[in-house]
Amino acid sequence: MSGPPRADNRPPYARIAGHYRDLISSGELSPGDLLPSIKALSTEWGVSTATADRAMRVLREEKLVQGIPGVGTEVMAHAISLASGSERHDRSGKTQSAWGVGEKSSGHTAGIVEAPEDVAHVLGISPGDDVIRRSRVYRDAHGIVSHSTSWIPAEFAQPLPALIRSERLKGGLSLDLIARATGRHPVRRADEEGARIATAQDLELLELEPDTVAAILVLTSKFLDADGELLEYGVDLGAPGRTRRALTEVTP
Repeated sequence: MSGPPRADNRPPYARIAGHYRDLISSGELSPGDLLPSIKALSTEWGVSTATADRAMRVLREEKLVQGIPGVGTEVMAHAISLASGSERHDRSGKTQSAWGVGEKSSGHTAGIVEAPEDVAHVLGISPGDDVIRRSRVYRDAHGIVSHSTSWIPAEFAQPLPALIRSERLKGGLSLDLIARATGRHPVRRADEEGARIATAQDLELLELEPDTVAAILVLTSKFLDADGELLEYGVDLGAPGRTRRALTEVTP
């Protein structure tokens, strides 16, 4: 399980985390297996112990491993979980990838469309006004994880024509590209989480049979710049059976 020799431009901690994420995803590392110690990782990868510890912290935050005092870092049994747009944005900043363990995205579509009424309300525009719509499907070994849609103000199409091309973005997420092209960074976000019985449109987007009756999770994220202007509105529809999981420190 030594570090891969291939060229990789990610920071060292991200390379280490990515290496073990791949081993866990492929099943080469199973729940209960122990990862090397921080000292062993530091030596094996030629990095500081702080860098090795940061890599393990990333995996702990992704709920892939857990630290057991006096034992080491153990691979966890990972749930069939669902990530929000905000979590994917955070994950991308830490690991240079928005994908969860074992995930891939497909069906990337994009273009300028007429804003639906609910989206127009969030963006502060009139229904039918132009808006950029980007969508993709996230899948893992169990099937569809979620259908994800990003609604972006149409003004960004001119400086960033890649946003309206039906292909996976290169060089980061849409918010990363917007920040580099315009200097407008997300500084605040609002997340909401709810559930509903899947509509006919939901079933189509999640590739389910039209007569399916199922409850789904709906996660939304609004990203705003320093002036309170909306940069992106993300909507994730979780496939039936997907769960949400969070880890919070409890202060006595």
